[in-house]
Amino acid sequence: MSHFPTDYQQAVDFHGHSCPGLTIGYLAARIALSRLKVEKAQDEELVAIVESDGCGIDAIQVLLGCTIGKGNLIYKDVGKQAYTVGNRRTGQAVRVVAQNTSAPLTAEQEAMRAAVFSGQATAEQETAWQQLQQERIAKLLATPPEALFKIHEAKLKLPPEAKLFNSVTCEYCGEKVMEARARLRDGKIACLACTEDYSRGW
Repeated sequence: MSHFPTDYQQAVDFHGHSCPGLTIGYLAARIALSRLKVEKAQDEELVAIVESDGCGIDAIQVLLGCTIGKGNLIYKDVGKQAYTVGNRRTGQAVRVVAQNTSAPLTAEQEAMRAAVFSGQATAEQETAWQQLQQERIAKLLATPPEALFKIHEAKLKLPPEAKLFNSVTCEYCGEKVMEARARLRDGKIACLACTEDYSRGW
């Protein structure tokens, strides 16, 4: 992996392995940094909205400094490899959508993929699949971003910075819950889980 960029290797280290999905998120993050003329957020200066729960999110976290814990990574379950990144300081935002990031697999490659993901692959198939993945990654990194993504400025209503809330104790399960997420059930404080259990009759 030494022939890949240092920041890509950092994303790989965080994610646990290299793969095309991580690479797509990496390239999207690089595009956002370039278009917004910013560097990695130290706090909540940047906000990222991601539209799938794929591997690319880990690259977004590493390169942009946007995380669930800081409240500046927002996940929307839309099923798209799309990333919208906004700059709180300027109000600017850019949307980066993967368009031409994967070539069709041959029948032989599809069979190899199925064997690998089902845990039935031979050692030779495992090696061949990893080699194919590395070739796909290298091709992605060598391709001009405009050929892989649809990139345009976006209008984005940036969410407020993360707030701290008091905790209260659920009177049903005894666990602490954020006050803003607590509900009342029969006049007692209840967490969402206990409220849902009650409404479903469980």
